[in-house]
Amino acid sequence: MLTVLAVAKLAVHLLTNYAGAYGYFRDEFYYLACADHLAFGYVDQPLLSIAVLWMSRTLFGTSLVALRLVPAIAGAAVVVLTGLMAGELGGKRFAQGIAALAVLVTPQYLGFDNIFSMNALDTMFWTASLYVVLLIVRGYSLSLWIPLGIILGLGLENKISVMWLCAALFTGLLLTQHRSLLLTTWPWLSAVIAFVLFLPYVIWQAANDWPTVEFITNASAYKYAVSNPADFFLQQILFMNPLNALVWIPGLFALLLTKKMELYRILGIIYLVVALILNLNPTSKAEYLAASYPVLFAAGGCFLEGLFESRLTWVKPTLVSAMLVSGAILAPFAIPVLPVESYIEYAESLGMKPSTTERKDVGKLPQYYADMFGWENMVATIARAYHALPDSERSECVIFGRNYGEAGAVDFYRKKYGLPPAISGHNSYWLWGPGNRAGKVVIVLGGSMDDLQRRFESVTAVDTVRSPYAMPYENNLPVYVCRKIRQSVQVIWPQVRHYE
Repeated sequence: MLTVLAVAKLAVHLLTNYAGAYGYFRDEFYYLACADHLAFGYVDQPLLSIAVLWMSRTLFGTSLVALRLVPAIAGAAVVVLTGLMAGELGGKRFAQGIAALAVLVTPQYLGFDNIFSMNALDTMFWTASLYVVLLIVRGYSLSLWIPLGIILGLGLENKISVMWLCAALFTGLLLTQHRSLLLTTWPWLSAVIAFVLFLPYVIWQAANDWPTVEFITNASAYKYAVSNPADFFLQQILFMNPLNALVWIPGLFALLLTKKMELYRILGIIYLVVALILNLNPTSKAEYLAASYPVLFAAGGCFLEGLFESRLTWVKPTLVSAMLVSGAILAPFAIPVLPVESYIEYAESLGMKPSTTERKDVGKLPQYYADMFGWENMVATIARAYHALPDSERSECVIFGRNYGEAGAVDFYRKKYGLPPAISGHNSYWLWGPGNRAGKVVIVLGGSMDDLQRRFESVTAVDTVRSPYAMPYENNLPVYVCRKIRQSVQVIWPQVRHYE
């Protein structure tokens, strides 16, 4: 059963990306650029996911299927781990199947696992960690604290939000019968292992003036939209699939309030503590809580199995069918299974307006899909401007992208279009510097003529990037050729830093 569902999960992503209906996601260009600059850290993330991407790219290339193979495999692993947790909680075939199926039909996981980012690996590390915690509190060997420390350490090297999990785990130990474990050396050894694995990133942060602190501060203040606890909860229901609430809410209830699962209460407390941490920050994204749901699915599967084992047995196949139907209905909002115009019509028919979790305007598509459009067209437009320059200017030309998506797309397609590397002041691109070219000629994407004229003696708008499905700020984007820079790029570089 678990194998079938895991294979189905993997197949959904492989087939979707083989079709390639939309394109590369904005952040994927940036991550590929990061893989060209391997380091112990980046402005907006630790090393692990980038190292995995570097290895995946080396082995398989950069086609959509190859690039997104790792997140697809990670998603399949979460399906299996969730079913295994249900089994450890005492669940039989139905409990394990319904828990794993809940993962399969969750829109948030479909979205996470269909592009390369930290998120797919993050969910896998959280689920694996909670699985090991479950084994520990169930009475398996205390030596399992060692692999738990390794998993948490790797999780931290993938995404620092695993700190929330660590804090919640410590709180859960304090508040339950398992607090006696804190009197042993095992949890502390686990913490030391996790910290040692995380230490290279901490050292990198210190050596680079803690850029992630500035990044988080700016993103919270200027980038991410503000929400309230009520909206946060409603988004959990929607993003995790409304039908899945029939599984995870009973699961949370069972973990927190039933005698049968008293031994595992720590797992429910971990979820609540993480939810509380996130709600203390009004700019937290609802998706940040997604990694903590598999254990609730597992507990919910066990609760429902016991509830309907000897009565109302018709509920089981009905629930499975309803979850499959709901998953199919919601899938187009998470993976590009519909042609873009069909998707727009489909979303409108269901009353789903384009949305974003950031403080930005949206166009015909939600940001998640809009950021998959227009990139190669943008680079081709830049290439026309670049190749129209005299040979003497091309040898000195610098291409400046105002964000890492633009710069990353130029770097991804530059060999195809005969372009030099891009530079940008956005996030890690700023750390990589402006290169050695003086910037006598700079091709700039977007911005205002007045602003550019303060830095250059000559500014000419030579073309426009038109991408009707892209985010509005990437559509109708002017391409400027700027000449006679008033100060060299190296001199003005400290002024263009933009961590957000």
